[in-house]
Amino acid sequence: MRKVNALIAGSTGYIGLQLVKLLLKHKNVNIKFLCGNTSSGKKLSFYDKTLKNKKLPKIIKFDKNLLKKVDVIFTALPNGQAQIISKKLLNNNILFDLSADFRLLKSTDYLKWYKFSHKAKKNIKKSIYALPEIKKSKIKNYKIISCPGCYPTSILLPIIPLIKKKLIETKNIVIDSKSGYSGGGRGIHKKYAKQNLYESLSAYGMGFHRHNSEIQQELNICSNKKINFIFTPHLSPMFRGILSTIYVDIKKNVSLKKIQKALKNFYKNEKFVNIKKINYQVSTNHVINSNYCNISVCKTKYNNKLIILSAIDNLIKGGAGQAVQNLNIFFDFKKTNGLL
Repeated sequence: MRKVNALIAGSTGYIGLQLVKLLLKHKNVNIKFLCGNTSSGKKLSFYDKTLKNKKLPKIIKFDKNLLKKVDVIFTALPNGQAQIISKKLLNNNILFDLSADFRLLKSTDYLKWYKFSHKAKKNIKKSIYALPEIKKSKIKNYKIISCPGCYPTSILLPIIPLIKKKLIETKNIVIDSKSGYSGGGRGIHKKYAKQNLYESLSAYGMGFHRHNSEIQQELNICSNKKINFIFTPHLSPMFRGILSTIYVDIKKNVSLKKIQKALKNFYKNEKFVNIKKINYQVSTNHVINSNYCNISVCKTKYNNKLIILSAIDNLIKGGAGQAVQNLNIFFDFKKTNGLL
């Protein structure tokens, strides 16, 4: 059985910890190095007590010489740091990035949306925006595998097939997404220290949330034209999970049954996307701690409009699980390895 040696940079954050837990169950992965700066010298169990009896290396500082001893590098770091690491990759290294560092195709967009200049512009052409169910046939052609953001994952999976099949109008799409506070990282507790984070619902990033950029990019690519949409994210008083409610206009002579059938056919061979019956009340409760995306289409009081519900676990399907999915695709491992 083939095994790949892995280095994980940024293993102490919510997504990094989730990634470690998934890879510990993966038959084809050996976690060789855990890297961090302020966490160097500590055991990972310091950050998550459930890892106390697991065989894991101590956290050390990243050094480019470590790259000689690994096949894959997972980066769950603050935006900008994976770009620096990407310039040190060796020929046999494959980078799976869980930050936003290679999600956008235009280097100038990073300054617009992330307020910093891209530090590895030449490597953008070596990267792919790797939404597994959509880009699976192309992933092996790239050295840098960029995992999509959590909100875009919940949004693009239901919308892309319908745009490709020309079943919905490409104007006036309204997206309302609610996420558990783990999506804001460990710093969220300090940021919202003066607010009632655990018992209130907050809208933020209205009209200009960073994930607008990758949603726009990928919808434009699949339709070959600019798609008009409005996206508003909300911080919800739960630890994990995302529920996206998407309002769309359907084209003439298109029924809900046709919409549902199109989604079912598109994802019929995909293990981790479940298309539910019409009007099914999708809940984050059904996907928590899993790599699944549950989708349903629901009728409204208007014949030309429908509601799409999409639920994922932001830390798994919207983060670490998606990275493992891409790993399995790249190396032809069993698609469910580490994910059940």
